[in-house]
Amino acid sequence: MTVFSANAQIATENSNGLDNVYVGVTAGASTPLDFNSVFPVNPAVGVKIGKEFTPIFGFEVEGLAVLNDNHFTDLKTTVKATNLNVSGVFNLSNVFFGYEGRPRVFEVKTNTGIGWLYYWKTNKSALSSKTGVDFVFNIGKQRAHSIIVTPAIYWNLNKLTNLEFNKHNAQFALMASYIYHFKTSNGTHHFKTYDIGAMTDEINRLNDELAKKPKEVVVEKVVNVPVKLDERATGFGVNETIYFAYDSDKLDARAKETLDKLGENGVYAIDAYASSEGSTEYNLKLSQRRADAVKTYLEGRGARVDSAIGHGVQFGTTTGRVAIVRLK
Repeated sequence: MTVFSANAQIATENSNGLDNVYVGVTAGASTPLDFNSVFPVNPAVGVKIGKEFTPIFGFEVEGLAVLNDNHFTDLKTTVKATNLNVSGVFNLSNVFFGYEGRPRVFEVKTNTGIGWLYYWKTNKSALSSKTGVDFVFNIGKQRAHSIIVTPAIYWNLNKLTNLEFNKHNAQFALMASYIYHFKTSNGTHHFKTYDIGAMTDEINRLNDELAKKPKEVVVEKVVNVPVKLDERATGFGVNETIYFAYDSDKLDARAKETLDKLGENGVYAIDAYASSEGSTEYNLKLSQRRADAVKTYLEGRGARVDSAIGHGVQFGTTTGRVAIVRLK
């Protein structure tokens, strides 16, 4: 189901639940926010999955593995701690400057959320939080790829017994990420916009033009004109023209009378056509049915048909409903 949110006369498409999803990888390093012991820094790697609900708001799940123990713990494992964070992402560029139908090359977003910090090989876990700013560089012809630089603070909210929110229990991190935006159902990798005002103006213009046209009654008169082929060009000696009714492949009495005049032991080639009404694909199929109808009738009389081909439209509205039967 497609939902449209309108701003003035510009509508932005919010497509189905699987659209505007992205995945990516991230890496960087952090250090205690109080900067009392900056080195060694804590390297971190992780993955992120997100979805944009509108060009302004989305959410993101980020999983990080911390590889050092500055201000963490004295564990001997490679991974010292993990942090799983769920964030809300706000696109400040689109908030202040509007969405232009596809992302800008450079955008600024806020990235803030809540998470769960776990220290490996201990029973310690803590409520965590993230506050950061995403500096986004969208690249590629369709902006399907993004490189993101994120300075952020990861807060350990209850390192001790009580809930705390201060620099002594926090890490300042600088992260770099790559994400890929999956292709959406609208054929792009992002939201699509529609100029409702321009579309309405065009509809009104067409309605005005239609109203100005005089009312006409068109009567079609079909005249069947035999098609004469150049015998020297075709290499055949005798030909007969079989006429069909509009949108029909049935042989009437006149057609059967014409075919009965042909020799029963002859070898024939059949080329059938259709008039210009209808689509090209339909006329091609109709002309083939006409060729097959003539072939079936001749073979039923004992004649041999070397080829039976439907060519679609060729001779125009008044002469197209025919099959040409040629004797080798």
